[in-house]
Amino acid sequence: MASIVCVLFLLASASLAKAQETRSNITLGSSLGPTSNSSSWLSPSGLYGFGFYPQGQGYAVGVFAAGIPPRTVIWTANRDDPPVSAGATLLFTNDGRLILRSSQGQETSITSVAGLAYSASMLDSGNFVLYDPKGSVLWESFDYPTDTLLPTQRLLAGQQIISSISAMNHSTGLFRLKMQNDGNLIQYPVNTPDTAPYSYFTSWTGKAGDNVSLNFDVDGHLFLLNTTGYVIWNMTPGGLPTKSTIYNFRIDSDGLMRLYSYDLNQKGNWSVVWSSTKDECDPKGLCGLNGFCVKNDQQANCRCLPGFDFVEPGNWAAGCERNFTAETCKTGDASASYIIQAVDNTLWEDDSYSVVSSTDKDGCKQACLEDCNCEAALYNGGNCRKQRLPLRYGRILITDATSALIKVGIAKPVNANQNKKEITRMDILFLSLSLLAFGFVMMAISVVILCKSNVWMYRRIRNNMEVGFAKDPAPRSFTYAELELVTDGFKEQIGRGAFGTVYKGVIGEKMVAVKRLDKFLAEGEREFQTEVEVIGRTHHRNLVRLLGYCMEGTNRLLVYEYMSNGSLANVIFNSPESRPFWDERMEIARDIARGVLYLHEECETQIIHCDLKPQNILMDNNRAKISDFGLAKLLNADQTRTFTGIRGTRGYVAPEWHRNQPVTVKADVYSFGIMLLEIICCRRSVELNFPESEAILEEWVCECFWNGEIGKLTGDEKVDEDELKAAIKVALWCISDDPTLRPTVKRVLLMLEGSAQIPMPPIPSSSMCTDRSFV
Repeated sequence: MASIVCVLFLLASASLAKAQETRSNITLGSSLGPTSNSSSWLSPSGLYGFGFYPQGQGYAVGVFAAGIPPRTVIWTANRDDPPVSAGATLLFTNDGRLILRSSQGQETSITSVAGLAYSASMLDSGNFVLYDPKGSVLWESFDYPTDTLLPTQRLLAGQQIISSISAMNHSTGLFRLKMQNDGNLIQYPVNTPDTAPYSYFTSWTGKAGDNVSLNFDVDGHLFLLNTTGYVIWNMTPGGLPTKSTIYNFRIDSDGLMRLYSYDLNQKGNWSVVWSSTKDECDPKGLCGLNGFCVKNDQQANCRCLPGFDFVEPGNWAAGCERNFTAETCKTGDASASYIIQAVDNTLWEDDSYSVVSSTDKDGCKQACLEDCNCEAALYNGGNCRKQRLPLRYGRILITDATSALIKVGIAKPVNANQNKKEITRMDILFLSLSLLAFGFVMMAISVVILCKSNVWMYRRIRNNMEVGFAKDPAPRSFTYAELELVTDGFKEQIGRGAFGTVYKGVIGEKMVAVKRLDKFLAEGEREFQTEVEVIGRTHHRNLVRLLGYCMEGTNRLLVYEYMSNGSLANVIFNSPESRPFWDERMEIARDIARGVLYLHEECETQIIHCDLKPQNILMDNNRAKISDFGLAKLLNADQTRTFTGIRGTRGYVAPEWHRNQPVTVKADVYSFGIMLLEIICCRRSVELNFPESEAILEEWVCECFWNGEIGKLTGDEKVDEDELKAAIKVALWCISDDPTLRPTVKRVLLMLEGSAQIPMPPIPSSSMCTDRSFV
């Protein structure tokens, strides 16, 4: 009974102190600027401030401890919005709204209050408050915590705080602490259900009843309180000094909870006075996908699975990606392409699709090798749990006997044809020194001989190049008569583009596609030369291979491998009965991304395709390959962007083409995003016979996504909601108006493969969604 009275007295005292707290008065019409003398509104003592603080290359808005280096951010408004520029303004409008106005004039609400606020105040408690005309609290930042709690602040039932990405980036991070409605205070990774398998810290107070809250006293005491005012659990003991000392409680970016103190007299650094655990590997997801945590002198250290490297060295949360190209798995020959490597004494999330019991470790390895779907297996005590990648929540745990068995590709020998021919050069200096004794006459004769030798060598190299060019795998030269015979007089037309017509042909027993330029124009000549130059140097399983060419008189023809299933447009836009299922369509999208990744990052010369669209994606046994490099823009090795005239097809062209801005590889990412939406919805990007609200695909998808109606996008097809949402988020990132916001195609591929987190996308400014009040 005495403890109840004591707690009630403390809460009453805190409430009275809060009510009587001296407040700063911020009036209607007040404003702040990031770089002006008034960039923040301070509390009466100057201890806390509300306003702009630096983040990344711009500024964010929030509450922070003023004058305490390094800047300690307590609360952030709209934490996942991109930073604003120095031209932004924070405005407390005359009609009682608190808004952030960008330099372009776009307005974003800081609070959930639509209006009616009469004044505002930054309190010495660290709470930013809006008041109505009667002086009653209308809104306060303490009700909407981000990653930090301050003394007198409470975390109510159903609320949670979420870690930041890092100490310098206060966007939503990887870990959350939730005060559950059942009375449990539990930590989870983000984007997981509130269930036991995902928790890594719990108060074990689930029988305490409803409306339990986490409370924070000024002496550093953190405790759970039930509705009767009874302390049911002490998180920290409290009793810490209160004179000239302030505290904050935070869930840090590494997933650990810490109580910090700061001595205002000494003006040093924040000190950790309590931590939720000494085991820094406890937080699930610290090392990202396909990574696992190892303790090194009590410090967490992340490592990748065998056959994997970090996606972003130095950023563990980004996880790991394969460092080899996965071969097509065929039953019976898997051992020729893969081996199994083990990581012992590990703990992972169990997401197995099949369990083989009563086997030993070697049997588990063999079972995974013989199963094309198996990418890893978890072996423990005779049970072999087959899994697909990615693996999550990995850590070394000496007391656990689980072995992670990882299928790793065997390195293939390099093709000898890929080695460049080297020509031995004559040492001119040595020759000159050797001939010096013979005098100037003999030297003149030597120079003449040397010149003749160089001419002869040049002719020999040229002949070798012509012979090599005619050999496989390099494209070979055909005569016009040969290709006329191959196509039976250009009899069977199988496709037509802006510059040429494609015919079916046969060379020996091999089907080919012959593209003939219809007119000998300057533009057609440039396209032809570009295709020969570009495709002749490329070789990838997701690019259509160029087999040969013809340059005879005014005739310009290209010979490609034949793709039996036509274009992607035929596959997804025609008969619904023959459309690929969802998983097949997503594999097609990943195939396209792999091909574009090769063009952007793996070619000797970087290539921007400039005309990605379903008509230029050809299909062969459900493998997608990119074709038609006629509009490709070649970049030099030290060049990353180019100015050029508009290329490509309306509807797939990135906005920067129309703004006369530098065009980078991000133009292809935009086209890929539009095409990904078409693959998701099995419809064209523009359908004028649809209702007006659905005619423009990107606008319709955006509206459905932000309204939570994504099920409408796939019609009658049943698609896993999480997978559908993930694919749409990737596409919306790709079609961002600002090229710098679009991910690289490598990042796109990782997100489509499930190896990278997919944050909430920005809203395209060209979309009707920008006018939506729910954004």
